[in-house]
Amino acid sequence: MRRFSQLDVFTATPLKGNPLAVVHDADGLTDAEMQTFAKWTNLSETTFLLPPTDARADYRVRIFTPGGELPFAGHPTLGSCHAWLAAGGQPRDGQQVIQQCGVGLVTVRRDGERLAFAAPPLKRDPVDDELLVQVVSALGLPATELLGACWLDNGPKWLALRMASASRLRALKPDHGRLKTLAKVGLVAAQDAEGGADTQFEVRAFAAPIGVEEDPVTGSLNAGLAQWLIGEGLAPAQYVAAQGTAMGRAGRVHVVRDPASGTIWVGGDVTPCISGTLSL
Repeated sequence: MRRFSQLDVFTATPLKGNPLAVVHDADGLTDAEMQTFAKWTNLSETTFLLPPTDARADYRVRIFTPGGELPFAGHPTLGSCHAWLAAGGQPRDGQQVIQQCGVGLVTVRRDGERLAFAAPPLKRDPVDDELLVQVVSALGLPATELLGACWLDNGPKWLALRMASASRLRALKPDHGRLKTLAKVGLVAAQDAEGGADTQFEVRAFAAPIGVEEDPVTGSLNAGLAQWLIGEGLAPAQYVAAQGTAMGRAGRVHVVRDPASGTIWVGGDVTPCISGTLSL
């Protein structure tokens, strides 16, 4: 029997964020068993906590979607860290936790009750014009609504699009069958009067290539978007993004750029929902 947790990430209200399944004490599970369980939970991500193999880390995590393993993802990082701490994990540094995952070491800091991870290094690349035309068509997005596009790669790779209208962003009804053959797509727009009054941006994430048509709240995407937008002077050094609105969720992603180090921290609340034991 193994300990099991299910949490809602990027929300302080149960059922309004992005759920995460966490398997504690995952030693002995094979890759195939992890993948099968992640497919069975049918959540955007399921994580497995393991002892670290790097002496600098507090724990190691493996992150699986229904369709495969990811080297890094944001909401699994915050949720896994919360679950590890709640289960009695003791970090070497009282103010931060060091997570080992596929991209290496990721720092998670505790800011009161909220956790935040340091955005991993980002690679940005231009988007092929032909692919962009196909993606925009699959989204049903008029070309006049598009303000910018680039690839964002911080482990997961997203084709990121900046839109002119948050209301148009919320109203999109993509052809997920077509997107599945093209790319994972993340979209962002400056917030409008119809959006959350406490937020400055609206975000959506379509991840059909990994078996998730729409992800409710996406930490890795928001990390990349923050590095892009803040770096280009398109966003302030501190803001809150809404995600999941079109799905009936109310995810809130808290972004802040440290003025001294330049590090971008991506944070959110984590709400425990289920705890127990798992026969696997």
